[in-house]
Amino acid sequence: MTQGLLKAAVKRGALIAAANWPVTLIQASADSLFKLLLAAPLIGGVFLVALAVGSEPDVLIALESRETLAAVGAALLAQPLVLAALLLAVTIVAVGGSLFVFLIKGGTVATLVRSEREAGPIEEPPLHVSAVARASRFAVDAYVEAAWRLFPRYARLGFVLMAIYVVSGLVYLLAVATREAGAGWASTAAITVVFALWITVVNLLYLLVQIVIAADDCSVSAAARRVAAFLRHERRHVTAIFGLVLAIVVAATGASVLATAALGLVAFVPFFGLAALPLQLLAWLLRGLVFQYLGLASVGAYVKLYRGFSSAQVRRFSGSGSPVPVHG
Repeated sequence: MTQGLLKAAVKRGALIAAANWPVTLIQASADSLFKLLLAAPLIGGVFLVALAVGSEPDVLIALESRETLAAVGAALLAQPLVLAALLLAVTIVAVGGSLFVFLIKGGTVATLVRSEREAGPIEEPPLHVSAVARASRFAVDAYVEAAWRLFPRYARLGFVLMAIYVVSGLVYLLAVATREAGAGWASTAAITVVFALWITVVNLLYLLVQIVIAADDCSVSAAARRVAAFLRHERRHVTAIFGLVLAIVVAATGASVLATAALGLVAFVPFFGLAALPLQLLAWLLRGLVFQYLGLASVGAYVKLYRGFSSAQVRRFSGSGSPVPVHG
């Protein structure tokens, strides 16, 4: 029974994401734009450091990562104004870009939630393309309205996430810096693995709260409480879906790394090397779209689980004579 429920949830999530394919393009474009914006002050910081130390930017870039970090760190500490300017630029871009991503994510999650709620049993065989196409609920006006409606709550939730990131990063750096001198790389690797797992769990909770906010149209605090209750009852199903999606993402990442390495080898071949750059750009584009689709498919699967949990809760409260919890 459990395996059938998981299969149905994952299949339904994949079909819902496919039916609403424009949100995949929008979300991938927004994330790519954010990364490009964030890269601009970082690349500019290399030129600032190069000017501060009287060196050429390409010389700094050509150094090994450890030497580059040491040179950049020493130069920034010696030039407080340069350090302040770089931190201010990164902060402005990070905050502004994050607000833009929060706005886009509101419309994306709301579209998927509505589509999952109104789609009908599209995951049951036989699979009809026309039925999947009718499950689409993407419309520009509805997307924009949902994005603006959810933006204040998503922004508050997003700033909480950013604060957790900052605190977690500081704790990670402190743990790495204060480890025993003879511990070697093994302790650093263990700390890094724990840090990566913690951030992964935080991202999952963040996504679930976003889903509940869009599904129940409630506040951030109310959504957090409902996510806690949801996980108490459905933790096995949520963990199974999370593990499956994570395994697929890891496999896709490995395939992407191999493809990038292969294209790097092709770049050294005369004539064929001319095609390496457009192929690399195409691979980067496809990688972003595939990863976004996998993420949105998981959103659809979690929405199905949460809708089933909410319906069971309503039936339980109604059958016991207790007042049904009011969303809000």
